[in-house]
Amino acid sequence: MKKVLILSGSPRKGGNSDVLCDRFAQGAIDAGHEVEKIRVAEKNIHPCLGCYYCKDHDGECVYKDGMADILQKIIDCDVLVLSSPVYFYSVCAQLKIVIDRTVARWTEIANKDLYYITTAAEDEDDTMDGTIACFHGFAMCIDGYYEKGTLYGRGLQDKNDVAEHPEYLTIAYEMGNSIR
Repeated sequence: MKKVLILSGSPRKGGNSDVLCDRFAQGAIDAGHEVEKIRVAEKNIHPCLGCYYCKDHDGECVYKDGMADILQKIIDCDVLVLSSPVYFYSVCAQLKIVIDRTVARWTEIANKDLYYITTAAEDEDDTMDGTIACFHGFAMCIDGYYEKGTLYGRGLQDKNDVAEHPEYLTIAYEMGNSIR
């Protein structure tokens, strides 16, 4: 059994990427894994100041917010899922804040299987390049990372559009169910 942590960046509860996170989670649960999904938009997380207080305080941040708990869960998990709707061809602000705040203890984040879930209103092939580049940039800072799968949910603008694309729901489930 692996510990799976899903970071859903969607600011819309039940939004397209959030629904795909739920399908991924169900697949992982059905495969016998322990799964936790965190909707980061619901957490009180301040953006990184770049002050490096954490460097001189054993990874403790100057902010006493919801990030310390999330960061520990990132460190402890075996599988990390990063999910974001694409805004202006990039990752959403809610998830980017979390990624930036890992700087406090980033050297402790190691040996992770990574999955990415992205959604966008547009359906061109390059629509998600900026978001995936952000995810990959974070991954490159992890010692022993393995990018295992990416879901590109294209053509999903309105909140319930994913219901019209059962293929995306299937891919999300199968990605979660494929964890070994």
